[in-house]
Amino acid sequence: MSATVIDGLRWEVRARGSGQPLLLLHGFTGRGTAWGAHATAFARSFRVITVDLPGHGRTGTAAPDRMTVERTADDLATILGRAGAVPADVLGYSLGARIALRLAVAHPGVVRRLVLESPSAGLETADERAARRRADEDLAARLEADGIDAFVTEWARQPVFASHAALPPARAARLRAMRLANSPNGLAASLRSAGQGAMEPLFVRLGGIDARTLVIAGALDDRGRPRAERVARGIPGARLEIIADAGHTPHEEHPAAFRRLALDFLLEDPAA
Repeated sequence: MSATVIDGLRWEVRARGSGQPLLLLHGFTGRGTAWGAHATAFARSFRVITVDLPGHGRTGTAAPDRMTVERTADDLATILGRAGAVPADVLGYSLGARIALRLAVAHPGVVRRLVLESPSAGLETADERAARRRADEDLAARLEADGIDAFVTEWARQPVFASHAALPPARAARLRAMRLANSPNGLAASLRSAGQGAMEPLFVRLGGIDARTLVIAGALDDRGRPRAERVARGIPGARLEIIADAGHTPHEEHPAAFRRLALDFLLEDPAA
């Protein structure tokens, strides 16, 4: 593990393996270690770089304008540059997928291939963004008032995670423990700064992404799947894979299928 400071924000960065760099970006309430067995498998073929995103794990918390999706993508470009890891393949889940998208549009030379799990390009209208900011502010306030345990319980009960009922008990327990290990203030700051309502929508910029792209979504993710499909349609040549019997987190619900899709794509001959 190592600490990297960029413009006053402390980042937790980990690296293992060798070869083509592969940056893994976790989702909200996660941390770099969330990739678990996936990171171990990827490290057999890649130089795997994981980070704790701002407000998560051991990475710091800062002013709202310092923790946005946009500033986070800029920091990641700097981290990869300092590590001699450019261009990198980038795999992101949910919040991490939104940040990966921003990285690809704002720093195209940094990204070679892109794997987006349950991505969103943001919210299209000002009214939608304002409503989401209000909802995230309410959630952040409850988190600060009620504490991390109550928040994690509430978060897990959202309809988007209904398919987690089928997770093996040990995997479900690990997921909850990881969420509980986060700081309430850090997660609240992330909600306010990096939610879908706070980010610049990327719909009109998807067509400029030239990285080879794979989009993965779960068939049971009624809200997220259409968003992922739209992202795939917007990126030239993007490939879309829908994993049956999975919801918003295919990498947790069907890890073998998810890993096979990601590895086959990342190791594919570029001339193919």
